[in-house]
Amino acid sequence: MVDAYLSRLAALHTRMPYQTAEPIVTAGGSAYFDHAASLLDGLPGRLVLRPGAYVIHDDGFYHAISPFTQRLGQPLRAAMHGWARVISRPEPHLALLDAGKRDLPFDEGLPRPQRIRGRGLLKGARIVALNDQHAFLEGGDVEIGDVVRLGLSHPCVAMDKWTLIPMIDDADTVVDLVRTWF
Repeated sequence: MVDAYLSRLAALHTRMPYQTAEPIVTAGGSAYFDHAASLLDGLPGRLVLRPGAYVIHDDGFYHAISPFTQRLGQPLRAAMHGWARVISRPEPHLALLDAGKRDLPFDEGLPRPQRIRGRGLLKGARIVALNDQHAFLEGGDVEIGDVVRLGLSHPCVAMDKWTLIPMIDDADTVVDLVRTWF
């Protein structure tokens, strides 16, 4: 289906009467940019690919469908994560985090608990629900006050929610801020 669309786009591009010496054909998509590059390469003018998820990437939706994962076997590393503090342990197997739908993207999958700041990997835990301001974490060895790193899915939504994003180094120290316009 994607290849058929790209073939039709290429055919249309070659038939168009352009008023410029360098016409531009552009195609987007984070799942099939390799197909676009292959099928649109060699057309007259300039080819511009627009796969948004290669810049931010994620630990969910795009990680699973990216050509780097699917066809090349070398997945990109996620460049954006959520961070939330454990604020309550109302039941032995349940923890509430101080981030929810207002803070985290969730349209293509719930955030995935990855590690606890200063303590390492967080195993056996999963986010089972989000409400406006809280994430519900089941399992895992967390304590009130722990800060949990969450793998995100579909980072575009985060770009829409957060117009000033902290950049951190490998020691989880904020080293810069990035302003977004989405």
